[in-house]
Amino acid sequence: MSFYQFDNRYLLDAIAKHPAVFRGVAVIDHKTPEVGKAMRQLQRQGVAGFRLYANAQAVGSWIDSREIAAMWTCAAETGQAICLLANPDALPAIERLCGLFPRTRVVIDHCARIGMDGTIGTTDLDNLCRLGALRQVFVKTSAFYALGRKQAPYLDLAPMIRRLRDAFGAERLMWGSDCPYQVENGHTYAASLSLIRDRLDFLTAEEKQWMLRKTAQTVYWI
Repeated sequence: MSFYQFDNRYLLDAIAKHPAVFRGVAVIDHKTPEVGKAMRQLQRQGVAGFRLYANAQAVGSWIDSREIAAMWTCAAETGQAICLLANPDALPAIERLCGLFPRTRVVIDHCARIGMDGTIGTTDLDNLCRLGALRQVFVKTSAFYALGRKQAPYLDLAPMIRRLRDAFGAERLMWGSDCPYQVENGHTYAASLSLIRDRLDFLTAEEKQWMLRKTAQTVYWI
């Protein structure tokens, strides 16, 4: 969580107590001189990925960053995922970055937050779907309470999820609970889960299994 900054002790304690249940996505300073050493040490403690905050300006600066190159190269070697909390305007630069590191597994969080302004922008969604051609890229279909109309049962998001399924395949999409969840104004974990499990008739039973369980196992249980 962002308010912990680079302190991952809560996450690591939870993994240590329940190693069969939890894997972690940590936040570290990618500018630290021995970032690869830190990543490998955290992997031994159950950390399977690292979150980076990705707006257009930040990602643009990463293209020529030696520190980012070291981090993404190490992730390719360890199998850890780079998890991007991205804004839609960062997607073109993310595509370039993924092209530079084709062996690095990348997860786009929360549908790249497309629709936070209430509108599912066609260009934004096109940019996200274009990443489907890069086999190392995954998308978390999550944070429905913050996207589009922001109203349960979130059926206005169905066309976007369908396009993502068509572009990535269900085996590269994963539902996420988000944390802390905004359980107010009619938002509940049950409603978020139900959108994928019960309400999208274009998803097969096998695709639902991938989105609700199997994709996460593939990405984080390495």
